[in-house]
Amino acid sequence: MLSVVGILLKQYSHNFVQIQKCAILPLVRYYRQVAGVLYVVGTPIGNLEDLSVRAQRILQTASVVACEDTRQSSKLMAAAGAHRPLLSLHEHNESQRCHELVTRLLQGEDVALISDAGTPLISDPGYRLVEAAIAAGIAVSPIPGASAVLSALSVAGLPTDQFAFIGFLPHKAVARQKLLEKWADLEATLVCFESPHRILESLEEIAKLWPTRRMAACRELTKIHEEILRGSASEIHESLKRRPSVKGEFTLVIHRAEVLQNKAILANPKNLKEEVDRLTAAGQSRMDAIKHAAKHAGLNKREAYGMLEKEKN
Repeated sequence: MLSVVGILLKQYSHNFVQIQKCAILPLVRYYRQVAGVLYVVGTPIGNLEDLSVRAQRILQTASVVACEDTRQSSKLMAAAGAHRPLLSLHEHNESQRCHELVTRLLQGEDVALISDAGTPLISDPGYRLVEAAIAAGIAVSPIPGASAVLSALSVAGLPTDQFAFIGFLPHKAVARQKLLEKWADLEATLVCFESPHRILESLEEIAKLWPTRRMAACRELTKIHEEILRGSASEIHESLKRRPSVKGEFTLVIHRAEVLQNKAILANPKNLKEEVDRLTAAGQSRMDAIKHAAKHAGLNKREAYGMLEKEKN
């Protein structure tokens, strides 16, 4: 009977949600009674001492450990005293691995899912496997651990009551600018990842878009060379620019959008001009300043430009 389950799992490997709608459902319900558990295990983001006792136990007892990079994860496994087989699962093979791992789970094996660092699925592979396990009726259990997002938030010195994680900033400048503009008016602290190779470019763009916002650039968190730079984007940019080289992945935490003035008040020509002057004084070009002031006032750029011209005359 299990071979039938395997065949149907393979047939629906491109979309495991369909499992719930096909003839396999009674079999899934039966095997759920003997199925293993998929553990989503948080791992250290730099300091191996941050691995929890519970996470260590799971890694020592799981039938197999699915990981992003077997070479990287073998170091963690050795430090945890966990001598269990490793199986690579990354963005290029996740769809194929799902069938194998879900089948093993249905046979009663426990599977631990880890990433190279931090909590799996947070800008790391694993979503398809978790989705597939849930669709097959398998229990999925979190084993909490380190997270660069929460670690950076806790030390940034910025509001934490509401925040949004927007992942890695895009490689290309145009896409990066569009993403930042998309979140520009959100009244929640923003958190994102950036590589050392693009950090200066990204800070320049953040400085142009939000010249007065406070932020923190957290580098090498929990490691020997941990560093947290706080200030405006331009201040942090200047600090990093003076260095011969920049190393280490960054977690950026950016202050939320300030509560805007009443749109009717800002749409007043005099107030609109003052807002544009404030933005240009902070480093934005006049056209960018008009664009942002117009958006906050509920106007299009042409309307705002017309009002400024009338105010000038």
